[in-house]
Amino acid sequence: MNPLDRRTRGGGIALLLAGLALLSACTQEQQNKIGREIQNWTGTSGVLEVYAGDKLVRRFIQIDKMTTAMGTDDNKLRPYRYGYGYLDENLNMQVDPNEKKVYFEISDYATNYVFFENPR
Repeated sequence: MNPLDRRTRGGGIALLLAGLALLSACTQEQQNKIGREIQNWTGTSGVLEVYAGDKLVRRFIQIDKMTTAMGTDDNKLRPYRYGYGYLDENLNMQVDPNEKKVYFEISDYATNYVFFENPR
């Protein structure tokens, strides 16, 4: 092995260990915030399913993130979340040619929806 390769690999390992040490010094809330910021940067393939009772009635796919609304003048949180995703009209978990990206809002008072990362 080339000695330069060994030094480069050692530097990468040291950087990784330093990053892990810094992360372990953070509180759980700070670690969660860092994780969300990384997801915002890298993107997430989220799925939002809306139910009427036990029946699935709407599905939005390829959602990068859902955002809590903020007031323009008072900068206070609003009681809804919003995002952009493809309306999966035929509920097949795929974006078909006729399915468009749409804006959606979900009330904080609604209990009939599930948001999750697409496992596929």
